[in-house]
Amino acid sequence: MSGTMAIEDLVAGYGQGDILRGVDLELKSGTITCLIGPNGAGKSTVLRAVSGLLRPKRGSITLAGRPLGGLSPRRVLQAGVVHVPQERSLFPLMTVFENVLLGGHVLRDAGLARRRAEAIAERFALVRERRNAHAGSLSGGEQKIVEIARALMLDPTVILMDEPSMGLDPRARGLVFATITELNREQGHTVLLVEQNARAGLQVAHRAAVMDGGVVALEGQAARLLDDPRVAELYLGGRVHPAPGKPERAQRAQSPAG
Repeated sequence: MSGTMAIEDLVAGYGQGDILRGVDLELKSGTITCLIGPNGAGKSTVLRAVSGLLRPKRGSITLAGRPLGGLSPRRVLQAGVVHVPQERSLFPLMTVFENVLLGGHVLRDAGLARRRAEAIAERFALVRERRNAHAGSLSGGEQKIVEIARALMLDPTVILMDEPSMGLDPRARGLVFATITELNREQGHTVLLVEQNARAGLQVAHRAAVMDGGVVALEGQAARLLDDPRVAELYLGGRVHPAPGKPERAQRAQSPAG
């Protein structure tokens, strides 16, 4: 798994309205990047545009130099990008293992899909121990873990996660974020994470970007943005004041690594 994803001058929206108004973002291979910002800033819309659920009006999305913008969701999946949505998406009357197996629906080799599902069951204790339980019997946090496990069926390069901690209690949130960290550290998956729980998201990320008004207003190392007073100001709906002579969109939170 390798390859950097680059999003450049991305414009997208619904109908005549543009939600994204020129998003520039780079996801370095093998890192976790967290998108935060106020409601309506365009965070989830970025994920929908990358995954093919929303066709961009302008700009480019590339993975290891390969264009993704405008491809169908199926083609994006085949290119190595999976999307774990905000909404619960398991089939409650199917077993945990059956739900995981469904993640390989685009694979033409049924034997390969079965082998991958068994390998995932070995990696995830929850899937292994509750494989025959109905998915609807799991807690919210457990269902999210199964959704993440299911996303691995296509051996993705990039995993998009939309609000994985939404509606979870503190213990379940901790389990979900620990799982995300493990996937990145031990398996090398590149993760783009949208998270309203800004502190938790920034604590697990390597890099982060703050969105406001459909553009990236600040970006840099997650640890530095966690302590940046401008993040709190923007996240709470205030304005980030640019340096004299610089447009607001060009203002960036700089890190030693650039």
